[in-house]
Amino acid sequence: MHSIQTPPSHSHHDGEKDTPTADIVETRLWIDEHNWLYDILKSPANQAPTFRFPDLISACVTSTLSSSEGARALFDYLGIQLVLRDPATARRREAMWRPQYEQLQALQRSPANQHPNPKFQLDQLTTAAVALCRQADPSGTLVLKYARLNMVQRATVRSVASQD
Repeated sequence: MHSIQTPPSHSHHDGEKDTPTADIVETRLWIDEHNWLYDILKSPANQAPTFRFPDLISACVTSTLSSSEGARALFDYLGIQLVLRDPATARRREAMWRPQYEQLQALQRSPANQHPNPKFQLDQLTTAAVALCRQADPSGTLVLKYARLNMVQRATVRSVASQD
């Protein structure tokens, strides 16, 4: 399940600019991966700026999908490791930035996630991206690196858009 989060008082009028929260999309994250990201959130390394869950989750997606083998590694993790977990595992509601949500949505709609292959949901794709980051670098340094790179990308896009 996913939805766009906007402030309750925000309404879209013709000509009104979208708020930054319109760029945040809700997702769910399995509890083990959530707890690992929470540890990174509270880590002394997460400062100047302090990244929040949308930044951390999105960083994991960017990190995982930045290589040419990223999608394959994600589906391998889903089909070899996540599939063996209890499907009733607790999940936490969190958010991610829209560009990374769109990357996962494209994978969700890809042939790798269609018949005759099993169908994985957004929470499973998100969880797999976080799990792969955790495997690659349990310290979380990689996550914080990609959070910074994503922040630069968002700022660059906003800067270019404001000049138009």
